[in-house]
Amino acid sequence: KRENMATQIKDIVLKTDPANLKLWADKHTEYIAAYDRDKNDYEYCITEYLRMSGIYWCLAVMDLLGDLGKMNKEEVLKFVKACQHECGGFSPVPEHDPHILYTLSAIQILVLYDCVDIIDVDGVVKYVKSLQQPNGSFFGDAWGEVDTRFSFCALATLALLKRIDAVDVDKIVHFVLSCMNFDGGFGRVPGSESHAGQVYCCVGALAVANALHHVDADLLGWWLCERQLPSGGLNGRPEKLPDVCYSWWVLASLKMIGRLHWIDKDKLVHFILSSQDEETGGFSDRPGDWVDPFHTLFGVAGLSLLGYGSGLKPVNPVYCLAEDIIERNGTIPKLLS
Repeated sequence: KRENMATQIKDIVLKTDPANLKLWADKHTEYIAAYDRDKNDYEYCITEYLRMSGIYWCLAVMDLLGDLGKMNKEEVLKFVKACQHECGGFSPVPEHDPHILYTLSAIQILVLYDCVDIIDVDGVVKYVKSLQQPNGSFFGDAWGEVDTRFSFCALATLALLKRIDAVDVDKIVHFVLSCMNFDGGFGRVPGSESHAGQVYCCVGALAVANALHHVDADLLGWWLCERQLPSGGLNGRPEKLPDVCYSWWVLASLKMIGRLHWIDKDKLVHFILSSQDEETGGFSDRPGDWVDPFHTLFGVAGLSLLGYGSGLKPVNPVYCLAEDIIERNGTIPKLLS
């Protein structure tokens, strides 16, 4: 039959009643605050390679929940400072190689605490500048991988440090636009498949570069809102299951291009809240799976973008830090309306 020729939608079935759901904020802050207490925990040990970003995820969500004071500021700042290398870049932990991903996470942490002055800022700028290639793209590190994620990380790092003039912004914009596809989305390099995570990075880079006018907001907005499935959750590309993290990558992109209202808010809130663990705290990628700080941040940040409840701080869609932090830093990006 003709109807059987179509591709089946991959989705899940929610078994929760939205009327009985709420944000278990206290449980989430308890979960995050206790996350690194056991340094011998298996999960803690195997995530060493991304620890700097993990610390950022934890701090950012605690700030959005209004409980940043429960985190050990002095210990965090000491750790961040110890991860800066002579080249100026940051590694996920001391004695690992520096990378642009962890450099951005380090700067986000320092901006959050308003302590950028404790590190070698000129060194960071020099490091980021050294990674830009003649075509405007960026290597992630000394080994030469190119990805639009790194373009965003470079621009966001320099913008937060108010040193964006250190790189060739016009070339960055040109490279990012060369990664735009016929469907309005963006890939990791020219010709790559559109993916919601790459869309966020490219739209974010264009926002920082004050170049969002190059985006076809309606075409891209359509592709992004098609990521919402019958369950209410969002996926990253066609034929994939929904995942709480796309509550950030998709929603933040829609917010930046002025199309956030194209999403069914109530259904997405239902999906996000169903992905909480009411006993341990934390969010998972989808209901019933294991929780982690990554999905906890992006679940809470998604709820913030949706204006859920009154206990969450508003989040900036470009930098994924609370709006009051970005306002204090004086780096408010211009978005489309």
